[in-house]
Parts: sequence; C-alpha cells; structure tokens
Amino acid sequence: MSDIPPPPEERSWETAKTLAEALPFIQVYDRETVVIKYGGHAMGESAVAKQFAADVVLLKLMGVNPVVVHGGGPQISAMLDKAGVKSSFIDGLRVTDRDTMQVAEMVLSGAVNKEIAHWITMAGKEADVRGVGLSGKDAGLLTVEKTRRTKRDPDSLIEHEVDLGFVGEPTKVDPKLIKGLIASETEDWVPVIAPIGVAEDGQTFNVNADTVAGAVAGSLNAKRMLLLTDVVGVKGADGEIIREMTLEQAQGLIDDGTATGGMIPKLETAMAAVRAGVEAVVILDGRRPHAMLVELFSEYGAGTLVTAG
Repeated sequence: MSDIPPPPEERSWETAKTLAEALPFIQVYDRETVVIKYGGHAMGESAVAKQFAADVVLLKLMGVNPVVVHGGGPQISAMLDKAGVKSSFIDGLRVTDRDTMQVAEMVLSGAVNKEIAHWITMAGKEADVRGVGLSGKDAGLLTVEKTRRTKRDPDSLIEHEVDLGFVGEPTKVDPKLIKGLIASETEDWVPVIAPIGVAEDGQTFNVNADTVAGAVAGSLNAKRMLLLTDVVGVKGADGEIIREMTLEQAQGLIDDGTATGGMIPKLETAMAAVRAGVEAVVILDGRRPHAMLVELFSEYGAGTLVTAG
C-alpha cells in the first residue's frame, strides 16, 4: 500500500461524499437539543479545547442546539494547591469546606467557564456563533440541596452520615434562560454552564458536573446527552465495547461488578438522565478529535448508547 496522500481534488470529493452520507443523520438532529458534558484533563490543553469548540460551532451551524455543561476538577486542585488550601477526601470525594467552595466557584464560574465560552465565540467568529458563560446561579437555573452520604463502619456495620461540606444535588432545574437562548431566531447562542447551584436558603454549593448535565438534559427533554470521558465507552465482561444498552442492562453491569470505579457514576448519571426524559445518553471518548461528530452524524457512532429499552 502506498503512503502517498491523494491529490487535493480527490480529498475534496471525499469530503463531499462524507457530507452526503451524513445527510440522514443531520436531519435527525435538526433543531434538536444535545447536552454535552465536557470535562477531564483534556480541558487544560488549549489545542484540544479549541478543537472541541470548533466541533460545537459546527453542530450549531448544522441545525443542532448544543448546550455545554463543564467540570473542572483538575483546575480546582491546581488552584487549591497554589492558594495553599489543603483538601481532604472521603471515599475519593473531595470535602468542600468554605475556603474550597470559594476557590471552586472562582475556577468553575470564572476561569474555566469563560475560557470555554470564549473558545466557542472565537471558533464561530465568521458565522457569529457565540458562547454564553453561565452558572447554575444565573436566573435561578439550578436549585440544589446539600448532598447526604452515608458510610458503613467495617467493624460495627453501622451506617453513619458523612459530611462532604458544600456539595449539593440538583432538586430543580429552571430551563427558561437556556430555552430562550437556544430558541433565538436571530442569534446563534451556545449556553456554557458551570456546575454551581444555590440552595433554597441562598447558600452556594459545588455540584458534580455529570449530575448537572443529566438534570439539565432532562429539563430540556434533550434528544441526546453526550458524556465526554477519557474512556472509549462501556466495556462488557469480555472487555469489548458495548455499543448499545438498555437501563436494565446498565444496572446489571453495576450489580454484577462488571462496571467498576468511575464508570459506575457515569452509568448512574446516564440512567438518571434517560429516566428524566432524555431520549438517549452516549458515553464516549472526548479525547478523540471529532468524537461528537462521529457519534451524531455517522452510522456506527463513537461510544456506548444508553436508552430506556
């Protein structure tokens, strides 16, 4: 086989062929909402972030309504270290005290949120597609309550409550602002949401970004929710990627121990989102260039699809 690339005109024909093959899928998602959970270590790499932003702009220009929800764990850790704030963890979960909460909000709603919105605006400059940075505190978007966690003592087997500090769970999403932005007939807005919420008493809480994405997707009756992760999808007991599964099958993977570690909360988030009204959730590898485009606009997709069944 020759490694000589095809001549430029041949590549142009290949591009046209790819676009034509994508037409049926483009029609499926026309004017539909797709919520994208974006996070992980790739967020800190500007080249990857710019590519992600360009793909989001392309989705918008193809008639999709993308809504981005982002995390920022590594960035929070880096800023806490710089500020000299010591973190404590319980079962791998960060305890968010008052100092940590201030840093988390500054990083999530500030630096990370505005950077993602900025990259989208820059990528969409020619067509005037603009990223709009928001947090759950804006317009009453995300109401939360303090997370209640219990831990079983290994000796006495007695359950006791674990206090994670200012960590919250969504109780209500008011999507009016998001719906208003994506329904605009004159402007192309892309909402970018930081996972910060407010309790009924006005207290600010840090919220798991996967959970926020699921709650937002449910409130918008999204066609798809894309969970961009650092794995290629959900693997079965044989180590092979499972291309599609039902809620029952997803729960089965957790119950029989096939799903372990960080995949368990991903599956739980996917199941909760589907139960909340999302048509399907896809767990896919956000490190691969154009993974979202492959998932939405090609026959075989790029990850694991979770549906009601």
